[in-house]
Amino acid sequence: MPTFSEARKISDPALNPGDEPYFAAAAQGRLLVKVCSRCEQTHHYPRVICPFCWSSDVQWADSKGTGVIYTYSVTRRGAGTPYCIAYVTLDEGPTILTNIVDTDLDAVRIGQRVKVVFKTSEGGTSIPMFTPVTSQTP
Repeated sequence: MPTFSEARKISDPALNPGDEPYFAAAAQGRLLVKVCSRCEQTHHYPRVICPFCWSSDVQWADSKGTGVIYTYSVTRRGAGTPYCIAYVTLDEGPTILTNIVDTDLDAVRIGQRVKVVFKTSEGGTSIPMFTPVTSQTP
């Protein structure tokens, strides 16, 4: 029952100018996306212009931090521990590349509901990743 290991080193992200609010929010446990004021499309990775209509009138918005796994791949070979990369489609619409963590990697499935969790990189940056939503019965 392999899972994401806390021993696995997470590389620091390559930061671009303007990424500061995104990672500051992640440090507070919030996932941000950008919303275009002109065409009203939500996009991720946040950028200064809308990838749909090219407007520069884009604003930061909090994401619910929930979505579904669109597709995934578990890597078990090579150095380090097994891990799962996935595309997750957020409830707001965008599909993002991420890791699935804190779960049995053999239980990961397309269409599975997930929620955001934050893991710390080697340099201390909070990185959004996702874990399956478990249904709790009273």
